[in-house]
Amino acid sequence: MVTADPPTRLQGKHTAIAVCWLLGNGCLFAWNSMLTITDYYSILFPRYHPSRVLTLVYQPFAVGTIATLAYNEERINTRFRNLFGYILFFVATLLVLVIDLATSGRGGIGTFIGICAVGGAFGIADAHVQGGMVGDLSYMHPELLQSFLAGGAASGVLTSALRLVTKAAFENSKDGLRKGALLFFAITTFFELLCVLLYAFVFPKVPIVKYYRSKAASEGAKTVSADLAAAGIQTSSDNEDVKKQERKGKKQLLMENTDYAIDLFLIYSLTLSIFPGFLSEDTGKHSLGDWYALVLIAMYNGFDLIGRYIPLVKCIKMESRKLLTTTIVCRILLIPAFYFTAKYGDQGWMMLLTSFLGLSNGYLTVCVLTSAPKGYKGPEQNALGNILVSFLLAGIFVGVTLDWLWLIGKGW
Repeated sequence: MVTADPPTRLQGKHTAIAVCWLLGNGCLFAWNSMLTITDYYSILFPRYHPSRVLTLVYQPFAVGTIATLAYNEERINTRFRNLFGYILFFVATLLVLVIDLATSGRGGIGTFIGICAVGGAFGIADAHVQGGMVGDLSYMHPELLQSFLAGGAASGVLTSALRLVTKAAFENSKDGLRKGALLFFAITTFFELLCVLLYAFVFPKVPIVKYYRSKAASEGAKTVSADLAAAGIQTSSDNEDVKKQERKGKKQLLMENTDYAIDLFLIYSLTLSIFPGFLSEDTGKHSLGDWYALVLIAMYNGFDLIGRYIPLVKCIKMESRKLLTTTIVCRILLIPAFYFTAKYGDQGWMMLLTSFLGLSNGYLTVCVLTSAPKGYKGPEQNALGNILVSFLLAGIFVGVTLDWLWLIGKGW
């Protein structure tokens, strides 16, 4: 088995960090793109609450797929899993363009069902990529996982900025909203293709990635063999040392990390009960008009990204398990804060609350996911990463379901 001393181990670290950031973007770029053009879909499908329905459709596919993949993670080829996810993202984003062009931008229930089907495909792709990449990066250098998570948040910032630009560029032209949305998704499609190429041909060959995958294989991991082969490294399937390796089962890993799993569930159930549905539809009328929802979503995404970089400063990274759980539970106070701000406050207070929602979401996510894998072997870290992502996606599913409660008393 290939080994490396510490200087070799860190070779290519900055390249790996950059590639992880781009792959993290690709994990959520397509879905964030669909959320960000809700201004277009709200006009195209005014009766169907697209920002809420699309998220609700997306989640059962994501949760069901990640549950299946997490249960069978030790038998799944990580390379095939991640490539399948990124290719599905590319095909699904291309289908958004095809559907719109084929219908000439007309709404209706048939078109909406087609868009919902694409949303379901995004959920399946997300479960493949997010669980696969987080599990894979959990046994590597913590900065690689942090970069991947930051890339996911950066996708929100990039999609929001890109949407604002494309909306402004076509604002005064005929059918400008549709033209801006089509250009926006054309760029998204190209970016997803770039991610397929990066994962297939660049990421496996970075020295630091090869080192950690070789180390995981020496500890008994069977999921990395195809990625090592792509990098030109052969592993021996009948290696006696590998056979002797023992790893903790998924049930034991979950029991030892129940607090981390619940933390991620609570973080995302709270966040998605507010974002994006409440911010898109229930913040009242303000001077920014139809730009208001876009600005709020952009502010959430921007501060979510900032929050994911704060843990790089070790002195302010929260690692106490009890303190993490206490902080996460206290975020529940944001629900009445948003309710009363929407009812009585002005847009400045809403922007401040939205910024804090994003900042705390990003910061706490990175703190939990980078702290949990410490002290385990490579195969165990991979399994734990998949388990934690399962709870994260389950939290999102519960959050988008609870988001419908904001509509009580509003005639729908």
